[in-house]
Amino acid sequence: MSDQFGTVSAEAISEGTATDAYFDRTERTLEHAGKNPHVVAEVTADQFPTGQFELCTGIEDVARLLDGRDVDVDALREGRLFDGGPVMRIEGPYLEFARFETSILGFLSQASGYATNALRARRAAPDSQVLSFGARHVHPAITPLVERAGLLAGMDGISHVAAGDVLGREAGGTMPHALMLCFGTGNQEAAWIAFDEAVDEEVPRVALCDTFTDEVDETLRAAAALGENLDSVRIDTTSSRRGDFRHILKELRWELDAIGREDVDLFVSGGITPDAMRELQDVADGFGVGSYVTDADPLDFALDIVSIDGEAISKRGKLSGVKEVYRTTDGGHHVGLARRDGPEDGEPLLEPLIRDGEIVREFDLDDAAERVAVDAELVGFQ
Repeated sequence: MSDQFGTVSAEAISEGTATDAYFDRTERTLEHAGKNPHVVAEVTADQFPTGQFELCTGIEDVARLLDGRDVDVDALREGRLFDGGPVMRIEGPYLEFARFETSILGFLSQASGYATNALRARRAAPDSQVLSFGARHVHPAITPLVERAGLLAGMDGISHVAAGDVLGREAGGTMPHALMLCFGTGNQEAAWIAFDEAVDEEVPRVALCDTFTDEVDETLRAAAALGENLDSVRIDTTSSRRGDFRHILKELRWELDAIGREDVDLFVSGGITPDAMRELQDVADGFGVGSYVTDADPLDFALDIVSIDGEAISKRGKLSGVKEVYRTTDGGHHVGLARRDGPEDGEPLLEPLIRDGEIVREFDLDDAAERVAVDAELVGFQ
């Protein structure tokens, strides 16, 4: 353990003790038998295309983990989507990476689940502002994973300060109900004005307007209290009190427009899903998405040996032989044996990641996010 919060240390991951016990026993057994075959192993979720694309990420973490090991690794480039077949191929003496399988799969599975759901949210309201609000739903140690998934998917901002420090991005945010409650019932104006006076000028003035009274009442009061300083209002009404949420937002828009405040945007949060975003995108200007991303199931990746000493092999139910995956110009995803020709217009997706133990790829989050947007459009990701 690393400290009082009960997390596994970076050192344990790097040294390979963050592993399942049976890999320790596998190492001991192979060393006892004098066996350490040259293998090719592939990381896959589905063997064949299923028609459901997913976004693979966590690749950079795997590269850092295997850096300096006697292996060659090929993998999808950050920002490419996949539908069946391998997302990563590792080649080398088996004992060079056997004990790292648990961490490799963990790096890829959870991050890819978050990123895939984040992309579904981003695509649900392509013209709206979408912010990542999910950090509060996970262990603090992995908040950068959540926030990075949102940025990779094209979300417009993140909320977690420490995760922003890790990612080199500035966190943003509005105000919580706790702030409003601290000023007491009936003192909403005092809270909004104090916020306006206290925070830096570059911070948007977004007033939370659903704490004590009707959303329209609080919105009009915030508009009067802050005047031209008010940029937006956030509606985070508890689901049990929402009623017809779309109607509430339409009413807010009507009343703001009626007093000449067409410039004030409506931002909504609280259990927001892609279905809700599609329904509300014409009446809301922005969304905060949290639990939909963090509730994502990890992708069910597995790492399987498919070749030993140059001979194709596999366990029952898996496909033997070294494989390649291709993207065709019509957005198709194809899986085939690497030693055979791929589709005529197919682009091979597995690219060098590590050669002779050294990382041969650079990582840039902005480039990856752009790649996601292009690939998602090409394959018609939903």
